[in-house]
Amino acid sequence: MKQIGKILSRDHIMLDLDVSSKKRVFEQVGLLMENTCGIARSEVFDCLFAREKLGSTGLGQGVAIPHGRAQSLKEAAAVFIRLKAPIPFDAPDGKPVQSLFVLLVPEQATDLHLQVLSELAQLFSSRPLREQMLAAQSVDELYQILSEWSNHA
Repeated sequence: MKQIGKILSRDHIMLDLDVSSKKRVFEQVGLLMENTCGIARSEVFDCLFAREKLGSTGLGQGVAIPHGRAQSLKEAAAVFIRLKAPIPFDAPDGKPVQSLFVLLVPEQATDLHLQVLSELAQLFSSRPLREQMLAAQSVDELYQILSEWSNHA
């Protein structure tokens, strides 16, 4: 099984989130992580925003992979978000983003985050998979799409 399947849970999938900016996305991720993992929302927001200041995590094709290191985190955690409407994200192709896979790793994480980022790049390079994720009708359906992909190592 690939790493994505190990770090993404059903309760960390948000469908049709109605936000208008990166800042609002990061606030929602912070809130979710605070409620499910007990990590302060401000820490999540700050680590994601700090990474974004180094350069956009937008990949192109409507996809972004915001990521950061969180001191309070004991193990890697992920959040998948499909936005209700695409938002500007400074992606290399200039297109707005609608699908985001947020990756948070502990401060001391070594190769794990690089492995996950590599898997995500592979996942999102598949146009049929991107389209399936946009068309999914429920959290369960989206989780199944990601889990099936993760199990085909």
